[in-house]
Amino acid sequence: MELTQRARLCAGDRSALGELFDAHAQAVYAYALRTLGDWAAAEDAVSLTYLEAWRLRGKLHEGDESLRPWLFGIATNVLHNTARATRRHKAAMARLAEREPVEDFAEGLVTRIDAGAELAAVRRALPSLRRSEREVFRLCVWVGLDYASAAEALGVPVGTVRSRLSRARTRLRALAEKELTNRRDPTGPGQVRDGGLVAARSMQGENR
Repeated sequence: MELTQRARLCAGDRSALGELFDAHAQAVYAYALRTLGDWAAAEDAVSLTYLEAWRLRGKLHEGDESLRPWLFGIATNVLHNTARATRRHKAAMARLAEREPVEDFAEGLVTRIDAGAELAAVRRALPSLRRSEREVFRLCVWVGLDYASAAEALGVPVGTVRSRLSRARTRLRALAEKELTNRRDPTGPGQVRDGGLVAARSMQGENR
């Protein structure tokens, strides 16, 4: 009887890990890039994800289910730890007066990926969500996992995934629309655009 990929990986078959890499590495990289906003950091995250997968292979339960949810669960933890380490590094660098401030990764992403104003607004709004909501949004919307797979990846019930995703979408939509509106019309109440100010001054001159 031919062993499943899951069984082969549990048994320490390196070719099974290679097959897992070929099947999902590109998707893991895209997930990491959208989360971290840095090409090099995303590549490192992919490597760490597969190293962790190899280290944790003995904890896989028997069966013939897809390894994709399990792999993205590992990737989610790797990305969380990477982002936390990045924040600590930036904070340490900011305390060094002789060093220039570290550029915010979200701004770097917007300038390096031409994904449109809407995607940029969503990226900037994501940090406003709770971590649990961000993880569900990234796995279901960016990676494309279904509710059951995302639930398996995060170790939570399917109903929890549904409710978190619903909250995330609602909050992101409101935050992104607010930002886009402000960018289209940067003047606040009682303020006048430069062109309007010039026109007003011109009219005042004519009325004198």
